[in-house]
Amino acid sequence: MNQIEKAKHFGSLHVKGSPLVLFNIWDAGGAQAIEKVGAKAVATGSWSVAAAHGYPDGEAIPIDLVELIAGRICATTQLPVTIDFEGGYAEGPDDVALNVKRIIRAGAVGINFEDQIVNGNGLYEVSAQSRRISAVRESAIQLDIPLFINARTDLFLQAGTSANHAHLIESAKERADEYENAGASGLFVPGLIDDNLIAEVCEHTSLPVNVMLMDGAPSIGKLADVGVSRVSFGPSPYFQSVSALTEHAKEFLG
Repeated sequence: MNQIEKAKHFGSLHVKGSPLVLFNIWDAGGAQAIEKVGAKAVATGSWSVAAAHGYPDGEAIPIDLVELIAGRICATTQLPVTIDFEGGYAEGPDDVALNVKRIIRAGAVGINFEDQIVNGNGLYEVSAQSRRISAVRESAIQLDIPLFINARTDLFLQAGTSANHAHLIESAKERADEYENAGASGLFVPGLIDDNLIAEVCEHTSLPVNVMLMDGAPSIGKLADVGVSRVSFGPSPYFQSVSALTEHAKEFLG
């Protein structure tokens, strides 16, 4: 498949009630490994990519290096690749659009694009983030790639305790509506783990909903039952891999 075909195929994998499972990786070797065991697509995790190269999360890793890593991953797998692109490595819509073009040209067919103000406080106002999403969509149109824009809202991750999540659902619905109108392809709600609240979001929006597996989250089967279209693992595969490496090394070096 060429890049356009991969992008269309990737979009088609998002089915409500039959979620696409993405086991997030951080390099080309990881992409090849999960391809061999039957993955349908490849997704990076920003924390994992940064940590694997000695950087903290939060756009500390240079965008030039992110572009290089994305290119190597895309060149070494036949699967569609989506890149966790944090906040686009810029604030203004025009600059974000230019950066996204770099990732598309590297071969990616999807991105995660978050609404938290990276290295700042809180979230972008809905209107501001919508303009940023619109700019991303326009950049993809200019390159003739039906990019899957997984619009991430950090409402729930920034709420602290899950006890506050029910009060944020209306805000999440508003963001879902506005982000869809701006050109988003999906809605990512990391941190939301209550199955009833997840179901409420899925019922509200026509966007495919992405949930991240984390402590306290429902099983993949339960997430399918409530209408989730995509399940991702975030940084946990990286943590588990480093832990296994450390324990194995202790046998010989400890």
